Amino acid sequence: MDTLHTLFYFIVAIAVLVAFHEYGHFWAARKVGIKVIRFSIGFGKPLISWQKSSADTQFVLAAIPLGGYVKMVDEREEAVKAEDLPYAFNRQPLLARTAVVAAGPVANLLLAVFLFWLVLVIGEAGVRPVVGGVEAGSLAEQAGFVAGDEIISVDDIATPTWIEALDTLLTSAIDGKTEISVVTKAIDDSQQVRLIHLTEQDVQTPETLHKRLGLKPWVPTIKPVIGKVLDDGVAKQAGLQSGDLIISADGTAITDWQQWVDYVQARPDVEIKLLLERSGAPLSLSITPRSEQQGEGKAVGKIGAGVDTPKDLLDSMMVTHVLSPWDAVPVAGKRVWFYAVTTLKMMGKMVVGSASVENLSGPISIAQYAGQSAEMGFTAFLKFLGLVSVSLGVLNLLPVPVLDGGHLLFFAVEAVKGSPIPERIQLYFQQAGMLLLMLLMGLAMFLDIGRLFQ
Repeated sequence: MDTLHTLFYFIVAIAVLVAFHEYGHFWAARKVGIKVIRFSIGFGKPLISWQKSSADTQFVLAAIPLGGYVKMVDEREEAVKAEDLPYAFNRQPLLARTAVVAAGPVANLLLAVFLFWLVLVIGEAGVRPVVGGVEAGSLAEQAGFVAGDEIISVDDIATPTWIEALDTLLTSAIDGKTEISVVTKAIDDSQQVRLIHLTEQDVQTPETLHKRLGLKPWVPTIKPVIGKVLDDGVAKQAGLQSGDLIISADGTAITDWQQWVDYVQARPDVEIKLLLERSGAPLSLSITPRSEQQGEGKAVGKIGAGVDTPKDLLDSMMVTHVLSPWDAVPVAGKRVWFYAVTTLKMMGKMVVGSASVENLSGPISIAQYAGQSAEMGFTAFLKFLGLVSVSLGVLNLLPVPVLDGGHLLFFAVEAVKGSPIPERIQLYFQQAGMLLLMLLMGLAMFLDIGRLFQ
């Protein structure tokens, strides 16, 4: 994927999420009468700034787009003019200060509700959740799944697309459930309930769960005709073009696209001699699939080319899930609640060691997800923004000093003891919180870099 494309959508995503988070703080501060000195999207040198007058808030767009801040009048940070003292943050009632701090994460959660609502109203397109195959010895086989089953719901949650079905299975598993109820519809329209039984070992990572589930989507028999060829893929370098029909590979006849995919994936870094048909004429060339790591360190071959799928065949398997604006409101709210609780539970599992820390994503992974979702379409990008907005809101509510949740914890103690925690003690905890946060970010970056090398 083009680096500039990925970087652009990463910056757009961060700017939107940070802007809403900081606007939450800004809006609440203005409502309770606190003077705001600066509203900044990004850190470092200001690129663009605007200020109506010297007495008003300065709005800034800064050079490093990895966060933002709202600077308020506060005696704890610098000397305050006598006329501004009534508008200082530290002089406001406890309830007002609590509202200002909580408003940032709440803004992210409300943004997530709006984004999921928008996705549901616009309509989310996807492939029907029809099972194409079930691996021997898998959880799906033990539950009784068979090829041709269409997944109707998971734990009473409707799953109109394959992605929705897998996402709901994953989130139910992370939720700690040891039994997941799946309603399926057979080819003759009869419905059955399949019960998937899980252990802790099954949900260490999403990749582990996906492998142990053993569900494969229905894939139609498609001619092995090359469709899109990526600019940075080995297919382009080898001379493959859109419209090429693959006749054989190393002398083995290739009759459908899935056979070709399996053949390539089984040969990372191994040269393949191809016989093609291009514009009715035979053509021979060689290609060496690039080795890529995929789940639990397994190397697979990739060439950077997609299939030319007949439109009528694709349309027959596509569905669009749409709700009315009114009906979408409670569904969007339930999604945000579900993802927020799931995020907290996954964090808890990582802390106690029952889930792998490899579930952590750093800025590199988030940038890649931003670019990939944008390439998939507008609604996919909106859904990505919603998921990250939920994570940002939940993360900031954690009772860790330097985060909003840490300040809320200090306020809770103040409410109980009747006076603020001494600044010296607050500073000590904030330094400890900063160290913890830096270690966590370092680990996420380390995992990100490791994924890049894979």
